[in-house]
Amino acid sequence: MSSRSQYETYEAHEEYRERHARGADLHSAQTLAYGMPAAYERTYVDTYVDTYVPAYEETPGPVEAPGPVEPGEPVARAGAVRRGARRRKARHPGGADGSVRRLLPQALVVAFLAGGTTAFVAEDKAVELTVDGHPRTLHTFADDVTELLAEEGVRVGAHDVISPAPGTELSSGDEIMVEYGRPVTLTLDGRRYEAWTTAHTVEEALAQWGVRAEGAYLSRARSLRIGRAGLALDVRTERSVTVMADGRARTVRTNAATVGEAVEEAGITLRGLDATSVPAGSFPRDGQTVTVLRITGSTEVREEEIPFGVRRTEDPSLFRGTEVVERAGQAGLRRITYSLRTVNGVRQKPRLLRTELVREARTQVVKVGTRPMPTSVRGADGLNWQALAACESGGRPDAVDPSGTYGGLYQFDTRTWRGLGGSGRPQDAPAAEQTFRAKKLYVQRGAGPWPHCGARL
Repeated sequence: MSSRSQYETYEAHEEYRERHARGADLHSAQTLAYGMPAAYERTYVDTYVDTYVPAYEETPGPVEAPGPVEPGEPVARAGAVRRGARRRKARHPGGADGSVRRLLPQALVVAFLAGGTTAFVAEDKAVELTVDGHPRTLHTFADDVTELLAEEGVRVGAHDVISPAPGTELSSGDEIMVEYGRPVTLTLDGRRYEAWTTAHTVEEALAQWGVRAEGAYLSRARSLRIGRAGLALDVRTERSVTVMADGRARTVRTNAATVGEAVEEAGITLRGLDATSVPAGSFPRDGQTVTVLRITGSTEVREEEIPFGVRRTEDPSLFRGTEVVERAGQAGLRRITYSLRTVNGVRQKPRLLRTELVREARTQVVKVGTRPMPTSVRGADGLNWQALAACESGGRPDAVDPSGTYGGLYQFDTRTWRGLGGSGRPQDAPAAEQTFRAKKLYVQRGAGPWPHCGARL
């Protein structure tokens, strides 16, 4: 820069500080664009013609171009001095005050041009802003990252990444990056997650999450770009599964979605009732061992009796202690079906499949006597009935002979018993009733009914 230009810059700065100290508003004036070539600046200054005329002065005729400038003399100031001299000669001969008044506005303009341009250049910053992978270089007056994003209309959310962090002070040459978050519904090895990523492709997202993609099944292509709306992604990493079958162990590397698929990949075929030790539809875990169960089965049908109930009713026509079966009971019948299985050659406990009612049980109805039992029969009370009973049945009221024809203490047959007013079987009646009926028989027929023991009476 020439000594003349340095001087002009210095004078303009000095004038700017002086005016600023007095409160002059220099910032509202128009400034020169920064980055002006030096040649243009010299031309502009050398050919500058001051057309400013204070309001208190009358405008003379056209202003003449300035004459030659002495070496080392500031251009703006020299031109002003010459013009001031001409005006003094024309309107105010010998007036020094007029010269000062005309010089002041021109000095302010020069000072503003120099100082305003410097301030403009200092505040402007050239930065690079990359939004979601798209870079652009721009000039900004923003003080920090937050102000720059607001100025550029870049809206960010909780899942977006900004570097450097919001609020960081900006300097010229800074690089600011904004990466938008993308929602991904990720199903990883059977477990579902709601994840966020700033990656642009599926492969980048997997790397960001630390998911091993080698040998894995992916429901979307690795190169697929992830839009702002996100996507759903199913990932099944490669796992080691051991299948035990038919006495052998087979280990496979698989990304199968189910245990059944892993068993098939191991070359095992399930037939008939065959099953696996874990549900075939479950997700196979890394290092898991699955056992194949070879199953054979059959069914077995069994019939079971259902016991009948007994209902008793009082009957005053029967002697006390006497019970008569009015309706015989009948047992019911049920049919039960069981499953019989062998697992890998071992017989299992029968498993109930179903139960069917074949016949309902019928309740037995019994009449119970409530009439007091007489003990006396004229003509027979004084006999030794205890001795007769001991001879006939050994003194047992429920005794029955080997043929089943005679029963009770006195070995009545059923026909004789009922002819004496008894009901049911004699061996089922109380001992007192049997003795009473025996006395009645003796009155009717003597000791004849007991040919071998009657003499004991």
